[in-house]
Amino acid sequence: MTRTTLADKIVVTLAVLLLPFLYIEFWGNSSQGEVVQIRSANSETITLPLDQDKQLKIAGALGISTIEIKDRQVRFIDSPCKGKQCIMTGWLNKDGQLAACLPNGVTVQIIGRDHRFDAVNF
Repeated sequence: MTRTTLADKIVVTLAVLLLPFLYIEFWGNSSQGEVVQIRSANSETITLPLDQDKQLKIAGALGISTIEIKDRQVRFIDSPCKGKQCIMTGWLNKDGQLAACLPNGVTVQIIGRDHRFDAVNF
């Protein structure tokens, strides 16, 4: 039978107290995005500001994906994939948000000042 020592209780208490702070610091309150990075397997990375409205046609493995930048947000409008998950992702505007059409090989990611993490590995 193992016994819980005072040191064990202190470590567990500190961990419980630190978890909310770490969550907020690494994953909470994402800042507004400033630029969008669009990547395609068929071309170079395109970086555009979010404050200029436009529509883009991006060539991918299956065909053309249409991406819209409007009102400091970005989204997939159309893509040749079957499931259309990229379109269902909707509008992106926060730092670190990402939408991808994996069958077509096109990704859209928001970049801002305070990059947030979606995972932390040690």
